[in-house]
Amino acid sequence: MKSITVSLCAVIILLAAGPADAQKVELLWPAGAPGAVGSTAADRPSLTIFLPEASKSVGTGVVVCPGGGYGVVVMDKEGYQPAKWLNSLGIAAFVLRYRVAPRYHYPAEIEDGERAVRFVRFHAQDYGISPDRIGIWGFSAGGHLASSVGTHFDGGKPGAADPIDRVGDRPDFMILSYAVISFTTPYTHLGSMHNLLGPHPNPKLVRSFSNELQVTSKTPPTFLFSTDSDTTVPAENSVLFYLALRKHHVPAELHIFRLGPHGVGLAQDYSSLSIWPTLLATWLRVQGMLR
Repeated sequence: MKSITVSLCAVIILLAAGPADAQKVELLWPAGAPGAVGSTAADRPSLTIFLPEASKSVGTGVVVCPGGGYGVVVMDKEGYQPAKWLNSLGIAAFVLRYRVAPRYHYPAEIEDGERAVRFVRFHAQDYGISPDRIGIWGFSAGGHLASSVGTHFDGGKPGAADPIDRVGDRPDFMILSYAVISFTTPYTHLGSMHNLLGPHPNPKLVRSFSNELQVTSKTPPTFLFSTDSDTTVPAENSVLFYLALRKHHVPAELHIFRLGPHGVGLAQDYSSLSIWPTLLATWLRVQGMLR
């Protein structure tokens, strides 16, 4: 029985360590995240870093925000797999493990997303990327986090004691995959909203984080992907955000496929959807992010 226990512990340690081909994991706040209620892995938001071969690097980086309804973080399908795909294009990837409910509610998740962009931009030279070529990619509730960062950004806090906080957190582009967007319409994913804002959310916060209402002309260029048959996060979320971008003359591209359930990730097991990453790669090239 003792040998079985040791083996199980070893497996747990390997899983916690992340994928073997990731270069390293960096804590967003090595001394402790703001508002942390403990010191476990769940209290310590981090970035798992995937760098492309130096000879293939295009100088672009992307913070990847996996989904999970703000209750879990789907690190493999919506984190590590997209990171490896980005590496194949020469793009550096930074997979965000952010704090979630029930342990955390707003503002922790949003702070983690904003800090991730600041962190990558601050260390851009270390990762061989340009500070003005940093995007954010979110899936499902991670798409809500990504679109929140892309609509609630600032230029940095010049007087901050932490030099990372002096750096702006506006992404240079966004990728939103079957993203949660709206908190004020019939298309709201209530689980994500309640996990983020609590069971009785402040109406002002509900509106503030209904992100289609927060788009301006300064919102980053955006690529959106969803499916017509997604009954978990209806495609109207993506449509509303696209229309808001269009209204404010922000470059945007929207793809809605007829078939496909929620949570398909890169969709390589779905013949009708497997083309969508190729469409994304073309968009990135048009945006100048692949040189």
